[in-house]
Amino acid sequence: MPGDSFKKFVLDQLNALPELRAKAMFGGHGLYSAEYFFGIVFEGRLFFKTHASSQTDYLARGMEPFTYEMKGKTLTMAYHEVPPDVLENAIELTVWAERAVQIAAAKKSATPVRKKKSKR
Repeated sequence: MPGDSFKKFVLDQLNALPELRAKAMFGGHGLYSAEYFFGIVFEGRLFFKTHASSQTDYLARGMEPFTYEMKGKTLTMAYHEVPPDVLENAIELTVWAERAVQIAAAKKSATPVRKKKSKR
């Protein structure tokens, strides 16, 4: 499958993250550390979860957000492409990934838990 060697490279670079795994999605792969979805590997590019304060680091380096087409519309997610020099440096990449995991964890803890409707 095309892109598997890039996915393997990314996973090797991030091997210091706990419970790291990739799950097929979006025609690419979602990256997880434990239960936190923090990254996307898509078409030979790596994207990390961002929020307002972290995305400035990506934008300052000319990195674009993750976008995809759905039903004729271009949708943008809160993930930005990782700069190539960061991708090549496993230690720095892990630092950037840890920040993305923290953002994903904060987002998940801020999401209200929905109560299941009881069947009567």
